[in-house]
Amino acid sequence: MSNAPNTQEISVATYYVNHVAQANGDHEVHKTGCSFMPSNAKNLGNHLTCKTAVVEAKKTYWKSNGCFFCSRECHTS
Repeated sequence: MSNAPNTQEISVATYYVNHVAQANGDHEVHKTGCSFMPSNAKNLGNHLTCKTAVVEAKKTYWKSNGCFFCSRECHTS
């Protein structure tokens, strides 16, 4: 058993949900730094993954979905 310190860092990101729905009705969830994030987005706070950010977004917009580019693991359509 090693006594070496754990060098794996926990990374959080700030997520936002677009106030304007896509053509299919989805409100996209974006991570800070996404080149597709609109200026009119609601701050969802800091999250470890897009999954919890999408859960938070669904409290405001029940039809929320991760951005294909910055939150692909949460992009469902």
